Amino acid sequence: MPRSDKPNSELGLGSLSNRFRDSLSCDASKPDSQEVDHGSPISTLRPRQHGSATLPATSSSSSSGSSGSVSSRTSLNPASKKSNSGKHSGSSDNKSPTAAAGNFPRKSKSGSSSSQPTGKSHRSRSSSSSAANSPQPEIIPAGNICPSGGVPKFREPSSSRTDVLGSGTGNYGHGSIMWRGGRGDGLAKARASASESMKRGMRSVDPDEVKRAGNEQYKLGHFAEALTLYDRAIELSPGNAIYWSNRAAALTGLERLEVAVGDCEEAVRLDPNYERARNRLATLFLRLGQVENAKKHLCYPGLQPDPSEVQKLQIVEKHISKCVNMRRIGEWKSVIREVDAAIATGVDFSAQLSMCRTEALLKLHQMDDAESSFVRIPTWESRTISMSQAKFFGMLSEAYCYFVRAELDMAFGRFENAVRAAEKASQIDKKSVEVAVLLSNVRMVARAQVRGNDLFKSERFTEAGTAYGEGLRLDPSNSVLYCDRAACWFKIGQWEKAIEDSNHALGIQPNYKKALLQRAASNSKLERWEEAVKDYEVLRRELPDDKEVAEALFHAHLALKKIRGEEVQNLKFGGEVEAISDLQQFRAAIALPGVSVVHFETASNLQCKQISPFVDTLCSRYPSTNFLRVDIQENPTVATSENVRIVPTFKIYKNGSRVKEIVCPSRDMLDHSIKHYSI
Repeated sequence: MPRSDKPNSELGLGSLSNRFRDSLSCDASKPDSQEVDHGSPISTLRPRQHGSATLPATSSSSSSGSSGSVSSRTSLNPASKKSNSGKHSGSSDNKSPTAAAGNFPRKSKSGSSSSQPTGKSHRSRSSSSSAANSPQPEIIPAGNICPSGGVPKFREPSSSRTDVLGSGTGNYGHGSIMWRGGRGDGLAKARASASESMKRGMRSVDPDEVKRAGNEQYKLGHFAEALTLYDRAIELSPGNAIYWSNRAAALTGLERLEVAVGDCEEAVRLDPNYERARNRLATLFLRLGQVENAKKHLCYPGLQPDPSEVQKLQIVEKHISKCVNMRRIGEWKSVIREVDAAIATGVDFSAQLSMCRTEALLKLHQMDDAESSFVRIPTWESRTISMSQAKFFGMLSEAYCYFVRAELDMAFGRFENAVRAAEKASQIDKKSVEVAVLLSNVRMVARAQVRGNDLFKSERFTEAGTAYGEGLRLDPSNSVLYCDRAACWFKIGQWEKAIEDSNHALGIQPNYKKALLQRAASNSKLERWEEAVKDYEVLRRELPDDKEVAEALFHAHLALKKIRGEEVQNLKFGGEVEAISDLQQFRAAIALPGVSVVHFETASNLQCKQISPFVDTLCSRYPSTNFLRVDIQENPTVATSENVRIVPTFKIYKNGSRVKEIVCPSRDMLDHSIKHYSI
């Protein structure tokens, strides 16, 4: 995780020991082990794109999507809990660097090193015998971590085996670790060993043995397999806090953070002084943007907090606080800046912060960006933690997500969806005044829009415009209502007002095609041909196959040419590809005003057969252009006159003069050329 450059002394942390001052936060992201644990081979970096599973209804259960098993916290066996209450041997009290899980200095790319604290000791009553019976292989993980605790000097890697980072899909940025032997068989051996470990763990009835197998899978980046084994360990011994904490680590690797939170909460319920579980829980809450919950576990009485995590928490808290203040006064650009800063600091899995960014873009009338921002949160409905009842901007987190969804649907004219989203937000947070006001407004605007639509269909255009105006008084930044009212003005001949409302709509939503078409049509009615042509040309680029737009653009071009004094006689719109039968017909056709495109072909040529349907499409796409077809075998005189020997050949004529010749063109080349010369 990124560390701040701000010195710890500025945060009141100067009295902490060197062990904690140099510690890294990745310790909370790896499972605990009863034996000497070499730790997670790589630190927790940025996760992949969010894709979490559906959240359980409450924190009382945690399900495994990979194994299909469900471990209920309510089914804890008191006797089992008592017998396992002492088995927390994820780290050791031994001061040797190899005694504490993951407590090895890590050398960075710049050459500096830092150690990983393991938190408070959780010694198992049987840890010594377990370690003796299950010796660990001599593996040096990637990242310059030595089992001895020292930082090795740089040397060339051994030719027999090198440690490389693989392409795993877990929460480690660079993937899982794998070993590549000199003969290319190291990976196969590692896979075989992992498979055997999985089978051994699933057969065992010793929960510690099952947990060790899970740790092996976890270290390889096989989080789904590790999750299955931790499920089994919990089934065998549901009162062991380490198993719950380790399962949370596997769930985190699978980016099921909300479920991982539930498992960590169960671990600290079983053992309130379980430092690693609390650190892990604080990290999860921080990634989810829940600062107060993170602070509660990071600064738990009696436990020593990691100063780097405290510093990160303070930075995130500052950004979110600024974000709240900027939102309150409507400084939406500052809101986006603070949201992005919080995400960069480590709040990378917060649906609420992503929703806040969407809301800010919406208020800045960056409609397409707002929609894209929202779409990038595909699982936001399953990524809200109802169990924590955390608040965001004064409303419950889950309610805020539906709140922004309602605002977005309103802005895009999805009024029924907006009502449903606002009602959902109100159901979740009945006490929020902001949610209540939004729900009331959304309902009234939706009713005004429905009434306006009904009146418009009945051709009562003046009354329909009044209804849309009532909606605009409640939501003055709604581009859809402006455009609907512009249509009413157009129908009753109030074209200036239609242009005014279209301009309002386009000021809010610049790419709003319906408003652009409404403005172009109104300018045509007012014979403002230059403005009309500009809008129609934009629409033509956006809707190349729309015949109505093409015809409107054609007539607007003709009218503009007329007022400029240009020749416009005998220009026609549309038609099919005309077949040429003789030289006289050919010369008369290409002499017509405007652009003519001639396709020279033969019926038996494969390339001609392939491109001919596309020419028909272009005829519809450019209806102001004359399209002609000449079979050079049936009309050798025309072919000789035009010196055509290869087919397919296309020639483009403008007002009787040839301007372009293309032999065997691609579809894109042909389309581009015709577009260039067409009106």
